[in-house]
Parts: sequence; C-alpha cells; structure tokens
Amino acid sequence: MPVFSHPGRHRVAVLARQVLLPIELGIAHQLFGQARAGGSAEGEPLYEVATCALRAGEVRTDGDFTVNVPHGPEALAEADTVIVLSSHEDYVQDDPALPAPLAAAFASVRPGTRMASICTGAFVLASAGLLDGRPATTHWRYTDAFSRLFPRVELDPDVLYTDSGDVLTSAGCASGIDLCLHMIRRDHGTAVASDVARRTVVPPHREGGQVQYIRRPVPDPAASSTSAARAWALRHLQEPITLGRLAAREAMSVRNFNRRFRDEVGMTPMNWLVQQRVERVRELLEESDLTMEQIAARTGLGTAANLRQHFHTAMGTSPSAYRTTFRAPGRPRTAGA
Repeated sequence: MPVFSHPGRHRVAVLARQVLLPIELGIAHQLFGQARAGGSAEGEPLYEVATCALRAGEVRTDGDFTVNVPHGPEALAEADTVIVLSSHEDYVQDDPALPAPLAAAFASVRPGTRMASICTGAFVLASAGLLDGRPATTHWRYTDAFSRLFPRVELDPDVLYTDSGDVLTSAGCASGIDLCLHMIRRDHGTAVASDVARRTVVPPHREGGQVQYIRRPVPDPAASSTSAARAWALRHLQEPITLGRLAAREAMSVRNFNRRFRDEVGMTPMNWLVQQRVERVRELLEESDLTMEQIAARTGLGTAANLRQHFHTAMGTSPSAYRTTFRAPGRPRTAGA
C-alpha cells in the first residue's frame, strides 16, 4: 500500500532515527503541513508529510517518551523530498561509512529526489556521498568531527543553512525552521512561506549565510540596542540609509553602533540592509506589476541595474525569472520585468 495518498502534493518523507530530537520532527510537520496554495488558510495543502524510520514502530527520543513511527523506509522511495533528522548516534560517529541499514534505505531513493538534513543529519548525507564537493553545514559543536570524517565536503561551520540545489543542510534545531521555510519559499514563493511563518509565529526569513552562533546573543541589559534603528530602516527602505543615519537613531557613535549591530544580528548593518531590500524586492515581484525601475526606487536600490545585480547575487537568478516563477496566481504578466 502506498505511503502517500495525495498525488497532487509534494511528498516529504521525514526520516527519524533512534534517539531523535522531537522538536525537529515537529518542525518539518508544522511548517510543510501549513503551506497552502495562494498563501491563505483556505488554499489547498501543498505538501504531504510522512514520518518514516528504518523500521516502523517505536523510536526513542532524547526525552522521557517515545514516538510511534507508522512507516518504514518504503516512504523514501515515494518521496519528492527526504529530510534526515539528527540522532544521538551522530554525536559519537567515528566511521565515515554509511551503516548498512541506512545504505539499504538510501538505495531506494529515486534519482532527483531533494535531500535535506537538520542539525547533525548532515552526517548521514555526507556518509552517503551526497555532500562531496558541495557546501554543507551542521551544528557548530560537531564541525570538527564532521571535518575530520568528511574532508571532501566544503563545510561552512558558521552559516544557518546551505542550498546546492538538490541537497540542503542546516545547522541546529532552530535553523531547521529557516531551512524548511527556505524550501517552501523556493517551491512556492514568498507569499506562501510568509503565511506559514506568520501562522507559526516565527521570523519569515533569515538568510542562510547568517552566522549560526553569535557568542553574545543576549545583549547586556545596560547597553543600548539597535532594534529601533532596524525597525526604522524597514519602514524607510526607499530612502538613502547610511551607517551614520542608523547610528543617529540610537544616539550612538558609528563605531559603537556597528559593533553593537554585529553582536545582535551577526552581520554588518549594510549587509543586513541589502538583505532586507532584496527581500522586499521579492515581495514586489510576486505581488505587484511594478517595473524594475519602480521596484528599485521603492526599495532603495536606486536603479534597475543595481537591483538586478544585488538580486542575482542573493538569489542566483534574475528578477524577471523569479517573477515568472512566483507571480501570484491570476496576476497578468507585465512588461518591464
């Protein structure tokens, strides 16, 4: 009997292994399960999610309860996307070879299936040879062990997630949220991903290149924050915004503001500003008929040429191609893209 029962939906198989982290299992089901056509609760579900294990039945967690997994590895053969969750066995892995049960399960995965990992699930993808010569990441605590076991993988220990097309990896549990939203956005556009984020009450977008571990993540209560400047900048993206203007919003020197911003956000103010402007460009490409010049003016990128350059750097595609792919349903195509 088939595992998946809705032919029109993208099939996501979530592979759970012994001593899993329940939060990761919940992330995949919650986010993909809430994605609806048109970015509204009334739309048709876009994904069907099924949990599987190497053997159907009870799977231990790192808590005081177990999870009853209904499907075995046969789900992998039907999936369009496979998400490998982390397991405590990854923390003590000392052999780069894929264990025989996992190798047998992976042999059933169809060519072209998108493979993704959350946290140390990247160890499994690397053991299967799927990450050789590709960028990848994993939880920062296990990057040394990962590099030692898999020297052919282009490990980036600082980023939240990586995307090399058909293989994606993420860092810790929370970055699994970012990765799932990124895949939803890649599949169906910003409107759908933002709707999922809004109903899940999580940030709609964090770039994969944002650092995964900031050594001072909690600001000193006695120190000033840069949050007001960030909020102001988001309301005034169409204006020329300099580091001096941002610092003045918080009554800080440019030097102190720049240092404080990096401590809180994990990137420079100007890199963050470009990221927010590109995100706004994506929204306008999907939701409006504005020309590239008009969008450039509304997002503070100045000219259509500058917009195209920043957009291609961030997205790996042109604004016109993005608009063609993710234009809101029913909206006519417009010249000037």
